[in-house]
Amino acid sequence: MQLILREYNLKLKHTFTISRESIDFQPSLIVELQSEGYSGFGEATSNPYYHTTVPMMRADLENIRSLIENTTTETPEEFWNKVHPYLKEDMFALCALDLAYSDLYARKKGKKLYELWNFTTDKNPLTDYTIGIASIEKMVAKMKELPWPIYKIKLGTQEDIEIVTELRKHTDAIFRIDANCGWGVEETISNSIALKKLGVEFLEQPMKADNWEAHKEVYKHSALPIIADESCIIESDVAKCHNHFHGVNVKLVKCGGLTPGKRMLEEAKKLGLKTMVGCMTESTVGISAIAHLLPLLDYVDMDGALLLDKDIATGVTINYGKIDYPDGNGTGVTLL
Repeated sequence: MQLILREYNLKLKHTFTISRESIDFQPSLIVELQSEGYSGFGEATSNPYYHTTVPMMRADLENIRSLIENTTTETPEEFWNKVHPYLKEDMFALCALDLAYSDLYARKKGKKLYELWNFTTDKNPLTDYTIGIASIEKMVAKMKELPWPIYKIKLGTQEDIEIVTELRKHTDAIFRIDANCGWGVEETISNSIALKKLGVEFLEQPMKADNWEAHKEVYKHSALPIIADESCIIESDVAKCHNHFHGVNVKLVKCGGLTPGKRMLEEAKKLGLKTMVGCMTESTVGISAIAHLLPLLDYVDMDGALLLDKDIATGVTINYGKIDYPDGNGTGVTLL
């Protein structure tokens, strides 16, 4: 098997702002694995909050190139278990590698990835579309630019309720709120009451990730469901979120790929938690991998490629929130 690494700097259509940063470009690493005439593709983007860069991911994968390239017939689970000890400090690199290997494995089997898992896709949820923090006028303009059935609105400002009140005047779409750790306990509880009246479905990670007592207090008193994001990174975090959150948002880059991500979602369901997968502004390479987990999800945020000025691949397509799979096997990705 041959390992090929490609670096991209993905340009966004608009400056993307959340409570802790603004970006115009998203660095990304694409992993390709070639074997027996097939190619599998994976992706992970850089993220300063998690201290992860593309050069770091590249170096960590190069360090185990021989281990990767000597792989023959392992299942994705066996492969993940083999490489995890070497990449446990770099889950983002592990994710890109796991996505590529899972894609390659399914292509060799002549099946789409969800078919390999025996999933049916007739009840897939719709994806939301994210509106980053900006002036109220710009946020309204972004929403009008792309009419959508569900919007995820980034908050964490001094005028959060005013923003949502104004946005609500221009659409009947479902709203989801993501404060990216930007609120406190009383603010979250108070905002939940006001936002419920404005047609908000849930709040995503309103408070700092490690403040578990605060999460429990909000869990008891919030008028809206609370979904964990920054508090749910790896597999052991799912159980921690039980009775502290109403659901979990699993990010493949944070947990190390599809293989552990699928396990996390299955555990969350057993615990009665709502399930969600989110993206980290990936291209269609990463977004197409997420699509195969849709049958396990209550909610999904897989709009990363829609935020790009120019994509680098073809794969799943998204029309008014609905995800359509390409004809190809595996994740169906082709690099442009």
